[in-house]
Amino acid sequence: MQMTWKAAALAGIASISLAGCDALSGVDEAQSGDGEGTIELAEFPDRPYWGDTHLHTDNSVDAFGFGVRLGPEDALRFASGEEVTATTGVPAKLARPLDFLVIADHSDGLGATRRLYDAPRIGVQAMGDETMLRWYDMMHESPEQSQRAIGELITAAANGTLPEAMSDPERQKENTTDIWNTQLEILDRYNKPGSFTALAGFEWTLMPDGNNLHRVVMFRDGSDRTSQILPFPGLSNTAEQLWDYMSAYAEKTGGKALAIPHNSNLSNGMMFEMTMPDGSAMTAEYAAKRAAAEPVVEVTQIKGDSESHPLLSPNDEMAGYGVKGWELGNLPLTAKTEPEMLGGNYVREALKRGLSLEEQLGVNPYAFGMIGSTDSHTSLATGDEDNFFGKHTGNEPSVEDRATAAQNLGTREGRFGWHYLAGGYAAAWARGNTRAEIFDAFARREVYATTGPRMSVRIFGGFDFTDADWDGDWVRAGYTRGVPMGGELADKGSAPSFLISALKDPDGANLDRVQVVKGWIDASGEAQEQVYDAVWSDMESRALSGGKVPSVGDTVDRETANYTNDIGAAELRTVWTDPDYSEGQRAFYYVRVIEIPTPRWSLFDAVRFGITLSEEAMADAVAQERAYTSPIWLRPALVATAPAIMEEG
Repeated sequence: MQMTWKAAALAGIASISLAGCDALSGVDEAQSGDGEGTIELAEFPDRPYWGDTHLHTDNSVDAFGFGVRLGPEDALRFASGEEVTATTGVPAKLARPLDFLVIADHSDGLGATRRLYDAPRIGVQAMGDETMLRWYDMMHESPEQSQRAIGELITAAANGTLPEAMSDPERQKENTTDIWNTQLEILDRYNKPGSFTALAGFEWTLMPDGNNLHRVVMFRDGSDRTSQILPFPGLSNTAEQLWDYMSAYAEKTGGKALAIPHNSNLSNGMMFEMTMPDGSAMTAEYAAKRAAAEPVVEVTQIKGDSESHPLLSPNDEMAGYGVKGWELGNLPLTAKTEPEMLGGNYVREALKRGLSLEEQLGVNPYAFGMIGSTDSHTSLATGDEDNFFGKHTGNEPSVEDRATAAQNLGTREGRFGWHYLAGGYAAAWARGNTRAEIFDAFARREVYATTGPRMSVRIFGGFDFTDADWDGDWVRAGYTRGVPMGGELADKGSAPSFLISALKDPDGANLDRVQVVKGWIDASGEAQEQVYDAVWSDMESRALSGGKVPSVGDTVDRETANYTNDIGAAELRTVWTDPDYSEGQRAFYYVRVIEIPTPRWSLFDAVRFGITLSEEAMADAVAQERAYTSPIWLRPALVATAPAIMEEG
């Protein structure tokens, strides 16, 4: 059902209205952001900070239509560790608070349905429009009637038949300004440097023919800057216009913004094209513009995982996590993606395409880091398998019917079955928990994605790392003799080496293995890839067989949704040197960390609610969750350590 809402439009909803990073300096203290004062900062990024950059509240037209009645303040309270009451009346609390949050409500029709719902009935009645009054009454009658009203409203917007009182652009601007500024005030109030960071943002929703080209826009700044602009509408604009909007924001305010593409798996091949949007040859100017505006992509979230696909990476036995159930390649799942379109949908292939385009243009438009986030439409930012509140409130457990959350687990009926992921999180390596530090980590790509677990993963690339570095201050060695994830290396004529460290989630599962994914351009100009098992648990007893690491095993009890940590390792680390290096090679390297098998949310809920899963759902009820680091690039000549964020027009 959710995809039907999404596909129906946010099309035409824009008219709805209702009357009424710099390089690390090593300093001990730094300005933490507008109005934040100063706090003590570490010399180097000393820990990963955990967050969600893609959360919807009742200010999103679709989320409100699905039934959510929690607003931005509830979302911030929940993310920072407080208990809230979910829309369905169930107490909700994170076992571990997040460190940062971006509320990313849709810019198109921001708060329109919420505003109609909150208006006094006598005021709606006084407008003299029977359709608006009927929608108002339906929205207050029941969740089912509310969804029908929102459906009619979206259809009317798409058909251009909205009541006159809801289609005045000036009123919409006035209402958007009020909602945006109210939200900015709330964000400033909950932003607590050193303990919790609340960042401004919105979702930009371009989707031609249902093909997902959405971005989350994230700001570095406080309300003194962000209040000078309004969220940019997506339905009638292009990505290049969005980048121009971001550049204009920077020029006008002195602030900074970046954009994060998401759900490329549902773009029908359009997110990472080799050409300009009109099919002409890509220009260096366009490539540079995109690289500057979009230093990070969201590689995993509720609507599937976009790291790779088995058809693109047939030799990668771990490819295809979160792919099953998402075979159709646009948001309403009505477009059958042909194999040749897959390359524009998946991040690893995009990274390879970026190398090819860089050879042609001198600029890599797809030199991005990777994060995960939830895309939850419940105001509840949880990516935990055992605490999953669903994509929207129709899947939440409720006081009256505790099995609501599991209603479609055994099938794919209603589009909210087992194939949805519990979410994803973003990890940012930073010197402290402030807006400036978190944003700058994204800008320089020192970030990584997980499918939910909070494992600590670090990679440094250089040319002289050895095992002896583990005996000293290896983090200092990494920063002073190499570059962290997201950085770039100039080819020195010898194979690069990498310091790689992975620690299990303290409250989660042991680790199976750590892999290095390499992509490169060969001597004939063709893009290639290889996945290397760099280090794994119990290496002595799990010797390579046929060039493959044997399975780690599976301790999951399908009857109880429990597992044991008597397989795998709590920590894995190694110094890995590229065995297939070739001088002058243009390449990237990223780390993929794989956990031992654990229960998915579908199995937890099946046990909790006494649901019998279908054979297909049971086959996918256990998974090996993972992390993906941002790459390190090897280039024939050093270009830069990170893409510039748009500071000038």
